[in-house]
Amino acid sequence: MIKRIVLYSLLFTSLLSVSAYAGTDDETAYALNTLLFLISGFLVMLMAAGFCMLESGMVTSKSVSTIAAKNIGLYSIAGLMFWVIGYNVAYGIPEGGYIGSFTPWSDASAIETGYSDGSDWWFQMVFCATTVSIVSGTLAERIKIWPFFLFAAILTGVIYPIEMGWQWGGGWLSAAGFSDFAGSTLVHAAGGAAALAGAIVLGPRLGRFSNGKLVPFASSSIPLATLGTFILWFGWFGFNGGSQLALAGFENATAVATIYINTNLAACAGVMTCAVITRLVNGKTDVIMMLNGALGGLVAITAEPLTPTPLMAIIIGAIGGIIVILGTQALNKLQIDDVVGAIPVHLFAGIWGTLAVPLTNSGTSFGPQLLGTASICAFVFVVSFIVWSIMKATIGIRISEEAEKEGTDIAETGVTAYAIRD
Repeated sequence: MIKRIVLYSLLFTSLLSVSAYAGTDDETAYALNTLLFLISGFLVMLMAAGFCMLESGMVTSKSVSTIAAKNIGLYSIAGLMFWVIGYNVAYGIPEGGYIGSFTPWSDASAIETGYSDGSDWWFQMVFCATTVSIVSGTLAERIKIWPFFLFAAILTGVIYPIEMGWQWGGGWLSAAGFSDFAGSTLVHAAGGAAALAGAIVLGPRLGRFSNGKLVPFASSSIPLATLGTFILWFGWFGFNGGSQLALAGFENATAVATIYINTNLAACAGVMTCAVITRLVNGKTDVIMMLNGALGGLVAITAEPLTPTPLMAIIIGAIGGIIVILGTQALNKLQIDDVVGAIPVHLFAGIWGTLAVPLTNSGTSFGPQLLGTASICAFVFVVSFIVWSIMKATIGIRISEEAEKEGTDIAETGVTAYAIRD
């Protein structure tokens, strides 16, 4: 027995030694870095399910099937469009430039790094899909499916890749010193800006506001919305951790672990901040605000999840939660109907997180952060507003009043999600 223990110990020690030696090998580093992208990518893909569940739980029971159709559709559109033109629009940019080439992705045009070009395409594609997922929830229960799909194609094929390339593709914002580690602005604020433009053009749901006041609508399933939030939280570790872009070596592996810790702490802080504030202000603990507080904390820390101390990560996430509450109240006063609260979560908290980067990252400064945030949000909002307005004036983007009263499930998909509905 003792001999076996000694033998296994020696074997284990030998494997560790070989692994440590192999860690310096280019092929091993290539494999580890590629593996990080592949694993992180399918974690981010899982966020598509998270968005679907969150939205399905937040809408009324007569619009759940439509949410499911929109989410699986938008993910598929993103996958196709990012291959057809999106990747090279982002990565084909001349250094310090503004836009890349409108050609299909291929190995020859991919960036040359220490990981598989295919894994990079995969990882960046699921980020692209996340951006358009943000738009879906805001416009729920009154938008037609196919105009939404058309906008999804434009956003994932053109709008998002252009502004993504300004930073991650080596474009003009990268040259200006702008920093956005995993996309608080490039992904989340951009998606929120597109959602805001759509909500303004589309208008609120029937009966959502009366005499200037918000009329509460019953969510179809709080447990489903909570499940969606947990899935998004889980997927965020791939979102932020994978953005280290490398796993090989002590420094990279340690960085990924640090990113996981800070990401989790920011989300926890967002949840509890919203729980405390809603209890103190309203006398009730608002579970929906707690869910969005988690997401607000996650969005806020995404711009820089590596350099903050754990305490700073908590502070950044907590402020993200506060912004979600204040942003929701502001939208209600302006009578902008955001069904799931995506605009406060992704746009407002995303702006905060990006501007907060210089607080912990000494290699950045406030000027470039403000320039990048303002440029990206303005670009996406203006172009999206134009696209939404053109579609509204031509093909129409909103279902009829009769269809809205009946529910988008019956009007748009012909499939009801629940046997008993509101």
